[in-house]
Amino acid sequence: MGARVSEVAIKETSLPVGHSASRIAVLRRLRASDVSFKFLTRAAAIAVLVLLSGTLLSLVIGSVPAFRAFGFSFVTTEVWNPVTEQFGALAPIYGTLVTSFIAMLIAVPIGIMIAFFLTELCPKFLRRPIAIAIELLAGIPSIIYGIWGLFVFAPFVQKHIQPALIDTFDGWPVLGSLFEGPPYGIGMLTAGFILAIMVLPFVTAISRDVFDAVPAVLKEATYGLGCTTWEVFKFVILPYTRVGVIGGVMLGLGRALGETMAVTFVIGNAHTVSASILAPGTTISASIANEFTEAVGDLYTSSLIALGLILFFITFIVLAAARYMLLRIEQKGR
Repeated sequence: MGARVSEVAIKETSLPVGHSASRIAVLRRLRASDVSFKFLTRAAAIAVLVLLSGTLLSLVIGSVPAFRAFGFSFVTTEVWNPVTEQFGALAPIYGTLVTSFIAMLIAVPIGIMIAFFLTELCPKFLRRPIAIAIELLAGIPSIIYGIWGLFVFAPFVQKHIQPALIDTFDGWPVLGSLFEGPPYGIGMLTAGFILAIMVLPFVTAISRDVFDAVPAVLKEATYGLGCTTWEVFKFVILPYTRVGVIGGVMLGLGRALGETMAVTFVIGNAHTVSASILAPGTTISASIANEFTEAVGDLYTSSLIALGLILFFITFIVLAAARYMLLRIEQKGR
């Protein structure tokens, strides 16, 4: 009888020890998984920096012969002659900036208005079909936009839009030179229109999401004060969501700066700088896509790589400026 009592006592005293041991094992396992997760996330972040640094380094190394041969004049020279090996990046830089500016000038106000219509004014039975249509626009491959732009949109622009612009602004001091020349159909204006269509879904989708995040009580209170729909949008919705809207605009601008195939089809691919946006031109991406397979010689190839390096820096400057602007806006809002 005494032996059984002692055996039970031993079991009762050993139970907490085994339980604590299992808890320690569980805690060790959780800590190991937590350490592994931190390591994986840190490795992923470092991998992004390594890839970015490797890309930048390869572009710098590849562009050294071009900058060594032409110096800073490579950026300020318009001529592009593979026969005489004289290369300048001014025309592609100019075309990239002009077409992107035209695209954002068209896409940003239209995209914001569509987003506001979907969130505030659109009937429920139309809201989902329109939203799906906008998302489908974002999923269409760029080469499809290029083919449609070349065979459908460019003839329409040549027949209707460009003649109207030429006749309307003929003789005006500044706008006259901006819309002068023969109506080719293709050109920087057409490329800007195509880019605007491609950028529109990004601006609209992000603006719609941030507009949905506006607290309903703010809008209801503003309507209760007697404000119109336009005043609610101007004084409540847009100030409340300005950071998100600017982020969507910058995302669309990054897409416009780097777009290749659609622009290549409709811009005309002419290495010239013209004051008229109706004239053919070229962009950095289009120049690289058109000529990289035909590049013969180290200097020719290096010049194309140098164009890629310039595009990299343009995109970096634009995104850095956007980030700085967002920080300033956030500081003012505090």
